Amino acid sequence: MSPAELHALSAVELNRTYAAGTLSPVEVTQAVIAQIERWEPHLHATWDFAAEEALTMARASQARWLVGSALGALDGVPVTLKENIATRGRAMPLGTAASLRVPSEVDAPPAARLREAGAVFVARTTMPDYGMLSSGLSSFHALTRNPWDLTRNPGGSSAGAAAAAAAGYGPLHLGTDIGGSIRLPAAWCGVAGFKPSAGRVPIHPPYTGRVAGPLARHVADIALAMPVLSGPDVRDATRLPPQAIAWQAVDDDTEPQAVLRGLKIGLLLDAGWGLAPDTEIVGAVQAAARVFDAAGAIVEPLPAFTTREMADGINLFWRMRSWLDISALPPERQARVLPYIREWVAAAVGFTATQVFHGQAQMAVLRDAAVAATAPFDFVLSPVAPVSAFTAEHASPTNDPLRAMEHIAYTLPANMSGQPAITVPCAHGATGLPIGLHLTGRLHDDLGVLRVARAFERLRAPLRAWPLPPN
Repeated sequence: MSPAELHALSAVELNRTYAAGTLSPVEVTQAVIAQIERWEPHLHATWDFAAEEALTMARASQARWLVGSALGALDGVPVTLKENIATRGRAMPLGTAASLRVPSEVDAPPAARLREAGAVFVARTTMPDYGMLSSGLSSFHALTRNPWDLTRNPGGSSAGAAAAAAAGYGPLHLGTDIGGSIRLPAAWCGVAGFKPSAGRVPIHPPYTGRVAGPLARHVADIALAMPVLSGPDVRDATRLPPQAIAWQAVDDDTEPQAVLRGLKIGLLLDAGWGLAPDTEIVGAVQAAARVFDAAGAIVEPLPAFTTREMADGINLFWRMRSWLDISALPPERQARVLPYIREWVAAAVGFTATQVFHGQAQMAVLRDAAVAATAPFDFVLSPVAPVSAFTAEHASPTNDPLRAMEHIAYTLPANMSGQPAITVPCAHGATGLPIGLHLTGRLHDDLGVLRVARAFERLRAPLRAWPLPPN
């Protein structure tokens, strides 16, 4: 493999070559930096691209490998971190021009675990204002675009993370997800994106539905990162207790048919509300379900279990929460928030206490509905998003702040229920844009979700080659 191709190696491959001494973290990091420099004038996926910091971390890792004192499987592996995951000494603009951009004093839990493991921080990735959009549009950053088609949106709010994964900015990218913010952009950018069970990856500050998780080109790389990311941190009062999980079983020698045989799989095509899924997306998910069926799984239809009342209540509550945050800013900073976000929250000034209480209560209503509906199944398959990647300049697929959540009907339930869920690429549409498959498991069965996703990855039809930067 030529030096120019080293950026495309998986984390699993890097760990193997570092251990064998055939590659070094420095030369791999240099290749990743070069790939970022080729793509960034077009993608704008990074905030605070830190080449010198990355090389310093890579040199320290290389020294450890040379004397046999590597810190683990991620030592020397290039990673990016979404900008709302605090890293010490670096500012967190939160995607908005209204921020003050004060450097963080300490690492957030996921960043701390990655630093302790010797990972190489190459950049922080972009997000929309306050992470409240499924878009690469921001009042602070240049518009983040989709590497498969620069006229298209990468989705969000882990916009830069998904674009970076597809463009080859190294093998691992850390995002956050509160309603689909890892899985939606992963689908639109053609990569895998994992939302762990609630509490599996400690995060600070914790919030209902909010998790951190990895995006990568390969499910095995996600599994390699999970023992590190799931390490304990007392700052998250909602964290799960440490567990001895055999994450390495995700990429063992078990035949994929043996992993899938006998599983009871629910197939959810109608989410119950939101945008109707495009025919092409439904067809791709049905084709994926046939792969499961052919491998010996039992695939049965799952009726819709979420409602418009649930969605509207949660939307109302989130609007009030965001309005409180934004209205607390001085007027000159409020004016810098993306107009779409300001319009989305504006009505909250008139919400009553009854409306807000009812809205917040819908989180638990949706949680209970999701758990009850999915209980008969080992796993549930569905679309990730109802539409393919949309216009780059739009804030959401509808581009209407009064219909801001119409595309998250398939992803939102797992956030409210706390169940683990993953996006896995399953096909490309007629225009070449990626289509993702959404896989949800039972609460705390993170390993099962990754094993099944990896089995599907091995059985699916070949996908298109990764996009290349424009000349």
